[in-house]
Parts: sequence; structure tokens; C-alpha cells
Amino acid sequence: MNLTPKQLRILKLIRDWRVRHGYSPTMQELADEIGVSKVTVFEHVEALIKKGALVREPNKARSLSIADGMSVPDESRPLRFPLVGRIAAGNPIEKVEDTDEIDLGDLLGATPEKAHSTFALRVEGESMRDEGILDGDYVLIERTQVADNGDRVVALLPDGSTTLKTFFKEADHIRLQPANPDFEPIRVKFCQIQGIVKGVVRRY
Repeated sequence: MNLTPKQLRILKLIRDWRVRHGYSPTMQELADEIGVSKVTVFEHVEALIKKGALVREPNKARSLSIADGMSVPDESRPLRFPLVGRIAAGNPIEKVEDTDEIDLGDLLGATPEKAHSTFALRVEGESMRDEGILDGDYVLIERTQVADNGDRVVALLPDGSTTLKTFFKEADHIRLQPANPDFEPIRVKFCQIQGIVKGVVRRY
């Protein structure tokens, strides 16, 4: 697909914003990031929609998303994932937003293809110890809002805190199961799944 440098930058901003925040930027936020007028951003966005690179829901704020099957190249940072905070693997703690990144090139010395819907969290606590997820590890999370029983998930609890546990949907509640007998399961009527663990990175 033939994209201008400005259009490609807008695509990357939208992708990274959705990974980091869970929603799309507004036209004004895009304009502020790029340093152009809102009208200019609107023109670029319309062009990207016509080219099939972006999708927008009419009359809905923050509805821009990358079109299915559209790969946004990022050759200059092939091994970096947004590091969006810390995740409790003990008692739930408040999620901390951050603007840092985790660079797998530095950690692994390898060059796997970047997963554009993946972000990183640093583990705090020992409740997932027996699953091999230890305090200080980095977990790579694929953003999704659905989970199957047995998935290791990042869950947003009703009190606004997040936790890393194994997900089980039971008859009348959800059980978030630790992997350490020193910790009790968390049982809630509802929680919001924010992602599923796809990998663990550890530095020695």
C-alpha cells in the first residue's frame, strides 16, 4: 500500500495509542503529537480510510482502528513493546501507567517479528510462582477482552485494580486463581479481561 510518511506516522501513532491506552486518540491528540493542525490530520485520516488502512465507526469518538490484515511496519524498533505499568501477582495493586518501553532486543538478543497488539507488564509479587512467573519478571500480554478457562490473564477488578491470575468462569462468579498456596483465589461477580499472557521474559 502506497502511504506517505505522514500517513504512516499517523498509523503508527494510532496503533501505539490503542496498545498503550486501550482506545484510539482523538483528532486533536493526533494533531498535537504530529505538530500539525486538526484539519490536516483529518485529511490524512480520510485518505487512510479510503485506502483501506483505517476503519472508523461513524458518529463515535475514539473509533479509529487499524484495518484487519493491515500490517504497520516498524523496522526501526522491531523488538520493543510498550511497558504500560506493573501488575500485581500478590494482592491487587493500582495499575500504574507509564511511557517506558521494554526492548526485547536488549533482553533476548534475538529478532522475532514484533507483535503489534502486544504490551509488557512487570510482575510484582509471588502469587504466580508455581507457574514460573516470578517477582521482577516481564510478562508479554496480548490485548484481548475474552479468555477461556485456564488462561493466565490480566484482569481489571471492580475496585479498579489489576491483577495477574489464571481465569476460571464458574457457576455464579469468576475465580482468579493464584499459583502459590500462600495466596487465596480472588472471587468476583465480574471482571474485565485486559489481555492474556503470551510469554515471560526474565533477566538474570
